[in-house]
Amino acid sequence: MATRLSEGMGKIPELQRRVLFTLLLLIVYRVGVFIPTPGIDAEALSGFFKGARGTLLDFATMFTGGALEHFSVFALGIMPYISASIILQLLTVVVPQLEKLSKEGEQGRKKITEYTRYLTVVLSLVQGIMISIGLERMTGAAGEPVVMSAGWGFRVLTAITLTSGTAFIMWLGEQITERGIGNGISLIIFAGILARMPSAVGNAVTLVRTGEIAFLLMMVLILVMVGVVAFIVFVETGQRRIPIQYPKRVVGRKVMGGDTQHLPLKLNTAGVIPPIFASSLIIFPATVASFVDVPAVKRVAGSLSPGGILYNVLYVALIIFFSYFYTAIQFNPKDVADNLKKFGGFIPGIRPGTTTSQYIDRILGRLTLWGGLYLAAVCVLPSMLIAYFNVPFHFGGTALLIVIGVAMDTAQQAESHMLARSYGGLLKKGKLRGRI
Repeated sequence: MATRLSEGMGKIPELQRRVLFTLLLLIVYRVGVFIPTPGIDAEALSGFFKGARGTLLDFATMFTGGALEHFSVFALGIMPYISASIILQLLTVVVPQLEKLSKEGEQGRKKITEYTRYLTVVLSLVQGIMISIGLERMTGAAGEPVVMSAGWGFRVLTAITLTSGTAFIMWLGEQITERGIGNGISLIIFAGILARMPSAVGNAVTLVRTGEIAFLLMMVLILVMVGVVAFIVFVETGQRRIPIQYPKRVVGRKVMGGDTQHLPLKLNTAGVIPPIFASSLIIFPATVASFVDVPAVKRVAGSLSPGGILYNVLYVALIIFFSYFYTAIQFNPKDVADNLKKFGGFIPGIRPGTTTSQYIDRILGRLTLWGGLYLAAVCVLPSMLIAYFNVPFHFGGTALLIVIGVAMDTAQQAESHMLARSYGGLLKKGKLRGRI
């Protein structure tokens, strides 16, 4: 696939422009990660985060690409936007007005996207104020205050800075989706995770050199990682193909139809969205709790630390829930059954209409269950390795799944552009020949 994409990019200028545009905006995002928020003592903040290794706060830092650790203008990352998207999608199911908008096509989608942006700004402002208050109470490793000049001036400036940063990332993601290649929001998370991988590899090498982890165990972990990557690729490309039969029709002097096609149902229809949504919901309260000195909130954050029973149970439950939820949004069996009936197609042995819809829905439900369990198993793998094999770092899991899933989706979109361009070229040639 990589060879085909590289060859295709050399022949298709539009695909080149899209890829270069995407890379440029991702570079802009990575530069912004290192622009500090005013009024913060960087050394004191670094000392605080060193004591948070292995906690959920460290997990949240991974999703911001290190921006939270540096407390840059992008410290909130894209998580407020994801949280707003979750809230709007849930409300679409229960609020009739939003449900009506979601069925109005492109115009309705634009309106819901507009509401999502407004809600993102509100959530960012709330998080910014709460985090700024928590920062004023934080101290570094030597007891020095993290905030240079506490007060409402710092709080308002921090909230506005962080909200502006999130709004800018949201804009970058939308521009990548519209004018680049791939899903912009997913690619931003993808870039943040990849940026932290070199340091993770360096830490692993250091652990082997210092003897904290045996060389043989590291080799076993590398083999396991290769196996997990192969397993993810195998499952992500897996599908259930339902045969669709079209009857023969006589059109003039020609006999049309009579062939058999297939309706492909992916094992994991929801892709990497369920782990991202589940992570954002778990990270949000834990991130706020890390900056707020409230005993009850601290206890909740402590119980949600990676590797804990409550964390694993909640994480698995949320992943399976969002697998069903997002699949229901992406795929409507009733619409598929109606379209098949409209064009004369049918599933052998299944009556057209409602029976076909129920049959597809039943198969899709079973596939989604297995897909959700697969996502959950891969995502809790680091916790299992830490708990049962004493691995001193987080291996694979959510980060590995997101990296592979986003890379595969982006490659498929690039290949779709290549196929569309090739098909367009064939049509142009056909028209020219017809004119001659």
